[in-house]
Amino acid sequence: MTWTTRPRSKLKSGLSYFQAGRGPLVLLVHGVGLRAESWNPIFDQLSQSFEVLAIDLPGHGFSDNAPEDITTVGAITDFIKLSLGRKPDFIAGHSLGALVTMDWASRFNSGLRAVVALNTIFERPAKASEEVKARAESLADRTEIDPRVTLNRWFDDVDSPERAACFDWLTSNRIDQYAQFYKIFAHCDGVDPISAANFEQPALFLTGKNEPNSTPAMSERLASLVGNGKSYIVEDAAHMAPMTHSKIVGSEIANFFIHHSGDV
Repeated sequence: MTWTTRPRSKLKSGLSYFQAGRGPLVLLVHGVGLRAESWNPIFDQLSQSFEVLAIDLPGHGFSDNAPEDITTVGAITDFIKLSLGRKPDFIAGHSLGALVTMDWASRFNSGLRAVVALNTIFERPAKASEEVKARAESLADRTEIDPRVTLNRWFDDVDSPERAACFDWLTSNRIDQYAQFYKIFAHCDGVDPISAANFEQPALFLTGKNEPNSTPAMSERLASLVGNGKSYIVEDAAHMAPMTHSKIVGSEIANFFIHHSGDV
């Protein structure tokens, strides 16, 4: 089945992952509460042309708990970079993973050929910022995760296999780890405009047309700032476009990376 759990390996840092394919290295970074399987169809598409490595964020999936000093997007980036011990040629990240992708590109662009940021936040409006921070604060006293409100934002179809998979992943999270990473996500409004304008590598900003939080306007604004930026808005999609519209999203990512790779 599409969202079946895959066999894992684990790095010395405790970061778990699966990989396949040959060629330039593509790193895939998922969002809060999810796991590497959220990339499954896209992973398979990309591994036809690249070596692809999909990680579980610290404290997610089969990775060990995150160190307590991981309190910012930059700290997540640093942890993953040190864990890998090698430089990816390409990075694609979704939601919190997109924030990590943008942070990585703004600070560690040596050898990085291109990036894709899916459903990324950029300069949240004040009301949206207050709402997401309130959601993060509400997790502090919880003993379990109730994902129903989240899933209602993400999916229209209550019976979809994508929603069912996300329900399983979210409810299997360790509540302290989920709260730690959701707080990081809530308190980051994305890469700053100056850093975006100074990007040296090509960047694709992709989001769903029906996405209310990481909006099409954010992706289009980022694409206009980055010197070699491009936006792609997925029709009839929302926050989980990489899962609900994986075929078209995977094709856009693959074509973008192939276009910017001299080895494929």
